[in-house]
Amino acid sequence: QVQLVESGGGSVQSGGSLRLSCTASGPPYKRYCMAWFRQAPGKEREGVASIKSDGIPKYAESVQGRFSISQDNAEITIYLQMNGLEPEDTAMYYCAAGLAFDSGGGCSLRNNAYTFWGQGTQVTVSQ
Repeated sequence: QVQLVESGGGSVQSGGSLRLSCTASGPPYKRYCMAWFRQAPGKEREGVASIKSDGIPKYAESVQGRFSISQDNAEITIYLQMNGLEPEDTAMYYCAAGLAFDSGGGCSLRNNAYTFWGQGTQVTVSQ
């Protein structure tokens, strides 16, 4: 059973930055895809960014160029660096892990592709 714990959420003004962290435990997570999702009130959960164990990232179009996903060398923790935050980025952010490979060999951003989920961390961006 993979366990995921997120941290780093908070409140910032528009244009600000935050860095989220997700620490994984429990084997065999190193073979998994890991990803960040978010869910705003009244909206469906959407994929934000994913990363393979070899470090190859994938981003949703809405965050391309503003957000950056990375992992530490031990692949225990992944990060989401969020720059240029906008009020539309306000949401609960979740870390996910799973054998979520897409047809191209990358890591999927589809909600139902992931098996393990963290409890989430809130990000609030004000005008």
